[in-house]
Amino acid sequence: MKPLVLVDFDGTIVHQDATDLILERFALPEWREVEQDWVAGRIGSRECLARQVDLVRASETDLDSLIEEIEIDPAFPTFTSLCRDLGYVVVVGSDGLDRVIGAVLGRAGIDLPTVSNRLVQTGVDRWRVEFPHFHDNCEVASGTCKCAIANPATGLAVLVGDGRSDFCAATEAKWVLAKGALARHCRQEGIPHSRIEGFADAVDVIRTLSRHILASPASPAPQDVAAGAQHA
Repeated sequence: MKPLVLVDFDGTIVHQDATDLILERFALPEWREVEQDWVAGRIGSRECLARQVDLVRASETDLDSLIEEIEIDPAFPTFTSLCRDLGYVVVVGSDGLDRVIGAVLGRAGIDLPTVSNRLVQTGVDRWRVEFPHFHDNCEVASGTCKCAIANPATGLAVLVGDGRSDFCAATEAKWVLAKGALARHCRQEGIPHSRIEGFADAVDVIRTLSRHILASPASPAPQDVAAGAQHA
């Protein structure tokens, strides 16, 4: 079995959080109160997203027009090609919405397996979200439990992400390429990682790390990783 590279979507493959864009443009104002409950830890991200999507008032045309504005990191296609050349399987794992992910990647001509939440239209301008990849034991109560995606035979070689929904998978990965809140979490918890700003950085790091990760089931020790892979 080929090693797995799991890549987050919102804030990682694309610079924006697509769900937040949808809420800011189309949801009733109460969505911000729900967000505050999530930030305060009173609810998990699954409950937060379900309640917020219930507040969205957008037609299919409205939603798809917004999705057309979302662009991928320009270095992401190079990253996916390099991973394939190195013998990895790249999977998009997201606590976001399948309709958004499929449209954005399709427009860029990128065909990758995707694990995410499912957006379902229930009326002319009404939507709900379903969670086919939810697990009760998910440490961060995400709609999509990323730590459950890895193949048991190979484990998770590399995680690329930026936020709280990536925290549980970060403990399973042999190495993490981290942005934003995920980079801070990895630093605080002592999780082996490289801080990146985007996929141009990720391309450089994956070249350096590839032979270490593929060669051993154990996480590469920081002192064994070449200079291109930096702790942050």
